[in-house]
Amino acid sequence: MANLGSLERAIMEALWDADKPLRVRELLGMLSEERELAYTTVQTVAERLVKKGLLVRTPYRNAFRYAAAKSRDQHVSDLMLEALAASTDRLPVLARFAQSVAEEDALALMAELRRRQRRSTT
Repeated sequence: MANLGSLERAIMEALWDADKPLRVRELLGMLSEERELAYTTVQTVAERLVKKGLLVRTPYRNAFRYAAAKSRDQHVSDLMLEALAASTDRLPVLARFAQSVAEEDALALMAELRRRQRRSTT
């Protein structure tokens, strides 16, 4: 994920995989399986992700619960659209993407574009 450090990515992945918002202590338990982390480190990075608009936090007793502000799919889609918007000439970028994507992904994309076209004509 663009512009995210490794711990930020790990926190986002943990929250996307979780079925509910998590407290820092719960995140720490999940992340500590891979590396040794301090509670305050995880808390600081979670707050940084809140400021970036990637997480939302809600009060829970004397702490906060954190959740992803949008789904993994939406986040990745937004990154792709942001990269596309950075180009002054989108057609070559789209053509290169179409040529580079795996065939099964290209077929899925074409099917989705057909559905979109049908919806817009009805």
